[in-house]
Amino acid sequence: MAENDSHQSKKKSFWADLAKLILFLGIGFAFIYFFLLKLSPEQKSSIWDSFLHANYFWVIAVMVCVTIAHFIRALRWLLLYKPMGLKPGLNNTFGAVIVTYMANLAFPRLGEVLRCALLKNSDNVPIEKSLGTVVTERCFDVLAFGVVVVIGMLAMYGQAKEWLFEALSQKISSLPSLGLVTAILVAIIAVSIICYRLLRERMLKFALFRKIDSIIQGALDGLKSIFHLGTRNTILFIIYSALIYLFYILGGVVILQAFPETQALGFGAAFVLYLFGSVGMTISQGGLGAYPVLVWQALSLYGIGETIGLAEGWLLWSSQQVIVILLGLAYLVYFSLIKKKVNTIE
Repeated sequence: MAENDSHQSKKKSFWADLAKLILFLGIGFAFIYFFLLKLSPEQKSSIWDSFLHANYFWVIAVMVCVTIAHFIRALRWLLLYKPMGLKPGLNNTFGAVIVTYMANLAFPRLGEVLRCALLKNSDNVPIEKSLGTVVTERCFDVLAFGVVVVIGMLAMYGQAKEWLFEALSQKISSLPSLGLVTAILVAIIAVSIICYRLLRERMLKFALFRKIDSIIQGALDGLKSIFHLGTRNTILFIIYSALIYLFYILGGVVILQAFPETQALGFGAAFVLYLFGSVGMTISQGGLGAYPVLVWQALSLYGIGETIGLAEGWLLWSSQQVIVILLGLAYLVYFSLIKKKVNTIE
């Protein structure tokens, strides 16, 4: 009888695991489908042509650079969990980062929530704490990118500097009044904080509010984690951030070697490619369409023609997306098979 129960239990576990695997794979292929749906026939043709005429050694090298950048991002993210006494596995954290980028190709910002859910499933990390760390990461990335842009504005000269300044100015001018939006956001946040502090004690007697309060407290723990890293981890956090940008730029250095016409260009040109491409990432979702055009515009400053410039742009952009899709699918399979565990620092 006991053996029969054990057999039935294993059978149920097998079908449950299989159902979970199919679900996760279905999600992954749905992301890819919606991503490909956004590509026009001309864009698909351009991507295909760029891959046909490229040196694949350098394409793979770009993928390696991008993968290392994402791995370092996972290492940096882990640092934010330490002050909260949480220690998710590095492999799980890296997988969650990769799936984030794949999900964002189809639906902007969905990946940020998804990676928190994946760590909840794999390492039992509270979602609200993860969301707090993600917001902290994004805020720091905005500041760090601002520093990179300033460095670029100081380092570049001539047409490159003028173009970047004009592109950023147009991007900012296309937004609603920045001062007004900021003032409204600050006012809303200030009023919310005051109301929350004044009413918190009275509202804690309600079960629903206690649940909401625990979510808010967890998110605040995640947000404040960057202020409790300690000297060593703070230095590590900054080093990791610098390395992330370095490997993105190295991807540009590598892709310049894929075509004879651009092999003589060096790190300075790759830095310009990164800045122009980053503007493209903000113009359209995931840089779709805009990124290759802006890479071509950057290369045109160095006398590179439209054909090579666009091929280089599509190759650099699609190389980054291909590795994310391949690894993302692999990690969705992985996450569908692993069991939840509790892993905390004493």
